[in-house]
Amino acid sequence: MTPFYTHFDILRIFALMTLAFIIAILWTPILTHFLYKYKLGKKIRDESRAPVFARLHRHKAGTPVMGGLLVWVTVMLLALFLYYLAQWTNIELFDQLNFLSRSQTWLPLGALVASAILGLVDDILNVKKVGPHGGGIGLKHRLILYTFIAIVGALWFFFKLDWDVIRVPLVGNFQIGWWYIPLFIFIIVATSFSVNETDGLDGLAGGVLLASFGAYGVIAFVQGRMDLAAFCGIIVGALLAFLWFNIHPARFFMGDTGSMSLGTTLGIVAMLTNFALLLPIIGFLYVLESGSVILQVISKKLLKRKIFLSSPLHHHFEAKGWPETKIVMRFWVIAAVTAVSGLMIFLLDRV
Repeated sequence: MTPFYTHFDILRIFALMTLAFIIAILWTPILTHFLYKYKLGKKIRDESRAPVFARLHRHKAGTPVMGGLLVWVTVMLLALFLYYLAQWTNIELFDQLNFLSRSQTWLPLGALVASAILGLVDDILNVKKVGPHGGGIGLKHRLILYTFIAIVGALWFFFKLDWDVIRVPLVGNFQIGWWYIPLFIFIIVATSFSVNETDGLDGLAGGVLLASFGAYGVIAFVQGRMDLAAFCGIIVGALLAFLWFNIHPARFFMGDTGSMSLGTTLGIVAMLTNFALLLPIIGFLYVLESGSVILQVISKKLLKRKIFLSSPLHHHFEAKGWPETKIVMRFWVIAAVTAVSGLMIFLLDRV
């Protein structure tokens, strides 16, 4: 049987992943110098509002945020560079390396940049202490803004790509008509905010996102969506470079410009593969983290008591005395196992 891929397809993905890693590593000193020079450091939450968190993270005050710039700027510049290089030259290699295509990567790249810019504004306002509760865009307004991005994506899928089918793994396809739009919006918004909740310890969100994008990169590859697989590979390469500087003790933090944008993009990639219903498995930690926050809020409102010492869940373990590095590495292990579990279900679905 003729394979669905060529050796060049594999080489292309690995080459682009490696290139993204090298580019990100090379311009990190410029980013770090900028963040420290202009004192774009983290502000610790008011102790009266979050006493446990403030006590545990007081020593991290001043560490620069906006480290997520390293990931999305690298992905954006590499995508545009290869695209225009392919357009302006007659060299076949550049045409083959270009991974921008309307059906596979335009939307996730556009969503990545749009949500990253919005997150960047939020980070700047937070650093400057502009906004409610000490700085940043309020939760209600953030929800509205990211919902708007999700609506644009939903309309693109429904009207431009004519998608209204959702795949239920191991069951089959279901045509749901216009219900696809609210489902799309829910998945994108839920994923973006859940990834944001996961970004709380050195290296945590970066490592978990690495496993998630790696899994969906494999899914896209098996489906023959080589441009989308290359896109995921480039994000993985950039995330590896980010983790080099973000592991404990972090040189800088991801910030909303990283976590919100990568969460939004992960949701869109999941929808493009039509295996978004595997997200709660592949990204099981996102469910745990956001679920712990929801339960904590409900318990405090209704029962006037806390379920967890602090939320999200990783802060609960931190408050119990677990070392930060132990929490992060154990969460990485869980992320790897759940990502592989999701891939197993995907492959079983194809049998």
